[in-house]
Amino acid sequence: MDRMTLDDGFDDATLDLSVWSPYYLPHWSSRAATAATYELGDSCLTLSIPPSQGLWCAGDHTPDLRVSGIQSGNYSGPVGSTVGQQPYRDGLLVREAQPPFWGWTPAGGRVELRARANLSPRSMAALWMIGLEDQPDHCAEICIMEVFGDAVAPGASAAVGMGLHSFRDPSTTEDFEAVRLPIDISEFHTYAVTWSDGLAVFSVDGTEVRRCTGAPTYPLQLMLAVFDFPDRSTGADTHLTPTFTIDHLRGSEHADQPSAALRWIVDDPQPSLIRLAAVQGTDVVGRDGARAT
Repeated sequence: MDRMTLDDGFDDATLDLSVWSPYYLPHWSSRAATAATYELGDSCLTLSIPPSQGLWCAGDHTPDLRVSGIQSGNYSGPVGSTVGQQPYRDGLLVREAQPPFWGWTPAGGRVELRARANLSPRSMAALWMIGLEDQPDHCAEICIMEVFGDAVAPGASAAVGMGLHSFRDPSTTEDFEAVRLPIDISEFHTYAVTWSDGLAVFSVDGTEVRRCTGAPTYPLQLMLAVFDFPDRSTGADTHLTPTFTIDHLRGSEHADQPSAALRWIVDDPQPSLIRLAAVQGTDVVGRDGARAT
């Protein structure tokens, strides 16, 4: 597959592991505990959360959360370090080190998803892109679509979230909105974003819905997942299995965009982190910009 393009119709019997990692932010837990439940068939990928699936980061993440997801990038620092993508609280430490994996990390272009979802009021499905966090402020998000089951009028409409989250990136604008659209999410629909030079344009089924300025311009990785929130249970829904079925995911990257490069910027470059970085072909840089050796 050309690095500049992505065209996954999920036609094969196995997931393309040169593009996808089937674990959700495993550095904060482990690969074994964050493995996605999924199946491939009828030229589709279906992510699901059966009743037997355990919690993600059990005992530490609040609220309780279950998730099945795949992502097109992954890495972390060594065990015990704070170097990792999307920390969900201050002081979070890596529990299982992850080698750098860059399946597809565009810095501008177009991403298109054709998918349907079967959700209850306690579940959610989403496709979003996050910064690689090769430096701390490269952490913003472009959310292409996000649907909570409690915002769905079955067969009639759904509030589809899309836009930008700045997180710890002061250069990215916080601009997110859930727009109610007359679509049945249990049927296939096409969700897309085109972004370049700080402008992101979002569409559903070929119709522009939103546009946002201040989008990130550094490389991003894809995150595709279905979520379940047990705390939202009514007591009569524990047997349900939320699903997110993807017909295809396509993307193209502008030829003049920078490719992913890893550089860990840390407060205190410890020898163990420097040794791991050397093995993985990355640099460790202090807050003063000096390369650690």
